[in-house]
Amino acid sequence: MEAAFDDLARALKAPQMSLRERYGAFALRLVESLATGLAVGIGFAIVHAFAG
Repeated sequence: MEAAFDDLARALKAPQMSLRERYGAFALRLVESLATGLAVGIGFAIVHAFAG
């Protein structure tokens, strides 16, 4: 049981991520998703142009 409390105390004392780090990672994932969607959309448009 003491080991669990030691782990909890260690986790609480660990440095927290700043808001900039947290939202920076979120923004990066958002841009990544948008770029992937754009690439897929362009791919479908090219295939549709050649097929039609």
